[in-house]
Amino acid sequence: MPIKNHQYNSIMREYDARRLKSHRETMARREKLYQEIPRLKELDDEIAHGSVKSAKLSLAGDASALLSLRTKNEALSAEKKALIAAHGYPADYLEPKYLCPDCLDTGFIGREKCHCFQQAIVDMLYSQANVRQAINRENFDAFSYSYYPDDYIDETVHMTPFENIHRVVAGAKNFIAEFDTAPGNLLIYGNTGVGKTFLTNCIARELIMTGHTVIYLTAFELFDILERRKFSRPDNTDEEEYSETANQFAHIRDCDLLIIDDLGTELNNAFISSQLYQCINERLLGRRATVISTNLSFEQLQNNYSERIFSRITGSYTFLKIVGEDIRIRKKLS
Repeated sequence: MPIKNHQYNSIMREYDARRLKSHRETMARREKLYQEIPRLKELDDEIAHGSVKSAKLSLAGDASALLSLRTKNEALSAEKKALIAAHGYPADYLEPKYLCPDCLDTGFIGREKCHCFQQAIVDMLYSQANVRQAINRENFDAFSYSYYPDDYIDETVHMTPFENIHRVVAGAKNFIAEFDTAPGNLLIYGNTGVGKTFLTNCIARELIMTGHTVIYLTAFELFDILERRKFSRPDNTDEEEYSETANQFAHIRDCDLLIIDDLGTELNNAFISSQLYQCINERLLGRRATVISTNLSFEQLQNNYSERIFSRITGSYTFLKIVGEDIRIRKKLS
């Protein structure tokens, strides 16, 4: 379902702002080098003049003169690159820097919406600005194994928390590596504060950075959307609200990765269970990946949700249990 015009225009204004910012930064870098290396401006002027002359020669059909001019321009470009390198700058220093190198911050590749545009729609529909901020802080580069003890064996996993977290992170990275060729699903579980949300943020960031659409919702947020979708109708709901809810549900069903955080914190009942089953089942049938994090134990999952849900999860998800102490408490005490 398409987004509203005002939403589309808002996203396109953001792309315009990105390109303008990139252009200004490129021009600032260029002026800096012109001041530092006067010969560089001379070369740029000669190359620009040669390009105009090449176009005229091409129209006139003068092949020999055109070849000679192209050879000269190539020599000028090579001198320019050598000059930039000799002053300690990278070869691409004067090239525009785009947030998305695939669409060059236009939002489109040909006539198709770029993956970054699809993610921009998701971010707008689900107000994921806070998630964007979180994944900039919580990623594999910032992941610390030092919070997981190595001086005792946890009886539930038969290894130390330190050894176990290495196994869990390896499982998460394998999930990411095989995402496009053998998509799977993860259930990340363990006690409060052991790093489940941090790990899901790591996964979200890696997949967003590789052009996948990711929706990150708490269990409460997910079921609120599913409830509104279930009970809203065009004849009894504001048209814009109905359209947005339908749009949200379509993206929940079809996005590359759905992350459901803190499953088990919602008020569970027959309706919630049926909606959860529908969501999980539709994504499995569509071969769309889902990551669920929960404080519930394996046994609590079995007791709290229907047999159909438990069967789908155990049959189609890889279980990653994180053990250890509450990291937030350890940080306060250290």
